[in-house]
Amino acid sequence: MDNQGALTQRPNLLYIHSDQHNPAVTGCYGDSLVQTPHLDGLAARGVVFDNVYCPSPICVPSRMSMLNGRYPHENEVWTNSHILDSGSPTFAHAMGAVGYRPVLIGRMHSLGPDQLHGYVERLVGDHGSNYLGGKGVDHGALTGTAGPARVSLEKSGPGQSAYQVHDEDVTVATVDYLNRLGVRKRAGVMDEPFSISVGFMLPHQPFVARREDYDLYDGGMTMPKHSEPFSDELHPHFRWWREQCGIVEVSDAEILRARTAYWALVTRMDLMIGEILTALQENDLAENTVILYMSDHGEQVGEHGLWWKQTFYEDSVRVPTILSWPGALPEGVRCNRIVSSLDLNATMLDALGAPALPNSRGRSVLPLLQQEGAEWEDIAFSEYCTDDGCYHRMIRSGDWKLNYYHGQPSQLFNLKEDPAELHDRAGDAACRDVLETLTQRVLEGWDPEAIVAKMEEKRAQAKILAGWGRETQPAEQYRWNLLPEMDYLD
Repeated sequence: MDNQGALTQRPNLLYIHSDQHNPAVTGCYGDSLVQTPHLDGLAARGVVFDNVYCPSPICVPSRMSMLNGRYPHENEVWTNSHILDSGSPTFAHAMGAVGYRPVLIGRMHSLGPDQLHGYVERLVGDHGSNYLGGKGVDHGALTGTAGPARVSLEKSGPGQSAYQVHDEDVTVATVDYLNRLGVRKRAGVMDEPFSISVGFMLPHQPFVARREDYDLYDGGMTMPKHSEPFSDELHPHFRWWREQCGIVEVSDAEILRARTAYWALVTRMDLMIGEILTALQENDLAENTVILYMSDHGEQVGEHGLWWKQTFYEDSVRVPTILSWPGALPEGVRCNRIVSSLDLNATMLDALGAPALPNSRGRSVLPLLQQEGAEWEDIAFSEYCTDDGCYHRMIRSGDWKLNYYHGQPSQLFNLKEDPAELHDRAGDAACRDVLETLTQRVLEGWDPEAIVAKMEEKRAQAKILAGWGRETQPAEQYRWNLLPEMDYLD
């Protein structure tokens, strides 16, 4: 067989990456209220992972780590203002190295002049500036609601989020791309496999959803299972965080509105995913296609008295992950092993026959799913470092999770006994050995004092980069045009 013939035997890839999806708000993860028939259908045809952890519970660091398989402290991308080195190869580069032409449709959330990072084509860009200091986003009537602030709860309910409009453009572009591939296949001129990455904004706040979706849940929404009143008993970080964000006390009305909208946004995203999966099927492209759905991080939706992400609680740091590959992977099964999002990076490359990324922390899960008794260490890390003094890292090892807060007490949870993380065992004498072992492990190769110094250096660099962006306003080739009138409340 010649190289051309061999290439056509390689699988296609459809990689769908959402933003801020709490796995608990999905039917296949046990939510009986939410309507997610298309993700549930994908789950029935593939493998659902119950314990996948993002490398950072915030957008840019998580996404950049997912691109190149390395943790934020190795990429030096800790915040949404940090830039991934263009010399760092990504999984898109690796796919390209074996003949794929990877296409990105939608969100990447990368800063800097490299808006491709190994993709050879990009349709529908990000809504924000490609550069520090670039022209900001005007959310009109919903100004301020996209960030971690009380206003996102106050201005919640039925209406429209511009992020949904963005994702509708992404869906149309993806369906059109698949339709064009279908034409080529039917004409007998589709001579290479495809690699399509789809980046959605939903269900990221604003907690605003179109009336038809909002009404599906209005009046039937539940309160958080484990709200946590503000008190001196809170961990000091979360006392500070809730004060900073204005969520010391949140009214029941705000909670129900925001949660109703979030469930509605998940359903709308599922419907758009359904359109893409239908186009894949109708164009006869599904048979040898690896499909991966996952998110960059979760959403607290009021659990523990918290909202948005930025925490190591399960609602924020654990991500939904569904992997399907007809004929190569089992169908309708669950994997409860501890997995990092970075492992899914390595898995895609393994499935496509692409080279492993140098220094990647990812491990392919294919042997785990295809070989009985395959070795696997149940471990994952996540980190969260900010310019306002947070230097945090998490380790999940077996049943245990340690949340390390530099300069503050750690938290220790046994997730088998306490899946809701209601009982911090860090002060339990019976857990002293576990605490010491995990603390040593979480600090291996991760020096918070060195990170403090490096982030200070990056802040100095950012002043120049932002000044350049403000003064020169460079062209933004891959920016989606978010208009203020796209955001509104009914």
